[in-house]
Amino acid sequence: MTTQTQTTAASASSPLVAVILAAVLGLGLITVTGHVQASTLHDAAHDVRHATGFPCH
Repeated sequence: MTTQTQTTAASASSPLVAVILAAVLGLGLITVTGHVQASTLHDAAHDVRHATGFPCH
């Protein structure tokens, strides 16, 4: 009886794909937050705090 092992290119490069996606997501987040007005960011964070029940006042 012989056993065959199959490896796919996707499973071999999975860590690399994860790193690339995390980098793209992080850079996108930094770019968007860097170009938005401060009051918009504050209001969005404030609304999220209230929606999750986190006291902020």
